[in-house]
Amino acid sequence: MTSDHPINTTGSRQRQTRFAALQKWVSRAFARDLSCLIVPGQDVALAHGLNVSATGMRVSASPRDANVLLIVGGLSEKMGEVATVLYAQMPRPRTILMLGGKTPSSFPDADVSAGLSQKALADAVGRLKRALAEGAFATSAEDFDASVLHVKIEYVCPMHPEVVQNEPGSCPKCGMDLVAREAGEQTPEGGHDHEHHHDHEHQSQDHDHDHDHDHDHDHSNEHSNEHSNEHQQEHAHENAATEYTCPMHPEIVRDEPGSCPKCGMDLVVREDGEDEAHSEHEHSSHDHGEHDHSGHEHGGHDHGGHDHGGHDHGASGFMSMIEVTKDLPRSADGLQMDWLEVPFGPVFPGLPGGLKLTLTLDGDGVTEGQATSLVGVTNEGENIEESEEMDAETFIGYLSAAIPLAPVSYRLLVCLAIEQAAGLEGDSANAGARTGALERERIASHLGWLAQLGRQLGFAWLTQRAATLQLQVREANRDSLAALEPALRTLGTRLERTPLLKSRLKGIGLLPTESSDLRGPVARAADEGGDAWARLRQRLAEISASLGLIKSGGEPALPVLRDVGDVSGTGEATVDTPRGEARLSLKLERGHVKSYKLDTACSQHIGLVPKLVEGQELGDALLAVGSLDLSPWEVTS
Repeated sequence: MTSDHPINTTGSRQRQTRFAALQKWVSRAFARDLSCLIVPGQDVALAHGLNVSATGMRVSASPRDANVLLIVGGLSEKMGEVATVLYAQMPRPRTILMLGGKTPSSFPDADVSAGLSQKALADAVGRLKRALAEGAFATSAEDFDASVLHVKIEYVCPMHPEVVQNEPGSCPKCGMDLVAREAGEQTPEGGHDHEHHHDHEHQSQDHDHDHDHDHDHDHSNEHSNEHSNEHQQEHAHENAATEYTCPMHPEIVRDEPGSCPKCGMDLVVREDGEDEAHSEHEHSSHDHGEHDHSGHEHGGHDHGGHDHGGHDHGASGFMSMIEVTKDLPRSADGLQMDWLEVPFGPVFPGLPGGLKLTLTLDGDGVTEGQATSLVGVTNEGENIEESEEMDAETFIGYLSAAIPLAPVSYRLLVCLAIEQAAGLEGDSANAGARTGALERERIASHLGWLAQLGRQLGFAWLTQRAATLQLQVREANRDSLAALEPALRTLGTRLERTPLLKSRLKGIGLLPTESSDLRGPVARAADEGGDAWARLRQRLAEISASLGLIKSGGEPALPVLRDVGDVSGTGEATVDTPRGEARLSLKLERGHVKSYKLDTACSQHIGLVPKLVEGQELGDALLAVGSLDLSPWEVTS
């Protein structure tokens, strides 16, 4: 079939050409505006000498504002899972830039990979811009998926948290209906009450949704049930027969064994002499709840002034929130609020990368907290398998790389322990160079902590100045360090004379009087007040002291292991790292490390977190944790 009029394709081609030109322009705009999220964190990037801002990339604190996931060094399995979740939250087009490590198995291949140096980073960013400009609108892009992104649901008994099943059902111990939770959630000890509290929050949405629709029906049923129960109780008293009641719903009374119609729990024998006052009180509370809902805000879980004594929560089997919280401590402002468990980290501005801080909040107050490391070094107490043994040089490289925030300190620690195992005396010829390298790292580490403090407080000037000096100090020789001394002293003077900084840190993070095994700046500051302000001043004093030691010593040089041959023996060593004493004992067999035991300052200091945060306002609690200068990499596991 033919047409008398020819088909005009000129307009279609023009539209396609204009659209392609627009795509090209937008792609170039994406490539010019790179925003990166750094994993494990900015502190690790600075410790490796990386100045990300100098490459033209902006550093983002949120995955939703980033188009580049910058992974610095190798990631542990747990940190790999965290990075996977962060990558899934990034908007498209998104890219992966891998420096000095392998891309986690849960990721697609990195768009660009490079070494761990500033030059390699700058070259990699150039390649990344070209790749993004060419592939921002690629039609071959596939949806990203990983097993860690899928939530697995399991079912647990509120009364017996050890009973966990993959499917809904009843508890084999008490017959109570199992409740759903995400796999991996931990049920606190002793905590039927706590478990109830947690599940009550999760089910509040359904309760809100159905409350108005079912309110009259629920109350009429409950009133009918109570009337029936009163009749049963009178009949039971007359016959002096055994009665059975639900432990969770005492208004349920039966003449014979069975299950609770509300929660499915097995009925238990009711004790003789149990008066009816409790039942009458519940009935009174129920009537109050039926007619007065003015103070009941379901959205915020504000149950003040509203007694749930007889209120029917369906088949959930939950106790009254008043009963649950009556014995719990109150926050500093005295307000009674729901407790929320909130995680901070392991990628969080102002906290070390790899540190997961979990705080239980009562409003904006902290009731309890705990810190854990997702990147800690392994502490081998047992003999190492022969296939995993490392020669002396390999072990030095392994341990120094495993602790990127203080690699020189731990390199020196291993060298000293191995040399002692080999029976070598102190290395007087290289002592000055080793001391210089250790003190230079101390200065850089304390500057890194100041940059982290600036990020936490929102002091951009402090973050920028401290980070710049940290990068300059990191590989400076003795003359360069002497030239930087005026700038370092000026920074210290400005910090001590900043009233807002002192008022913000004074009295924050006071150490408990029973604290033991404190080390490094945390221990030395304990004698000067023991708060966050004292710890800041202590680190400033140590920067000055380290400059003096470098002046009087040799040129800083990376510690090198002396020739020990294929020796066997045991050795011990202690080094005062930037965060405190680290102790290493090891056993050598024919030049190979057979076993070792590492004890670090951060392994001790991380235990201070629960006491430091308890009863504090949220902002103060975060500052208190930050003031400890915890290195998650130095927490042994």
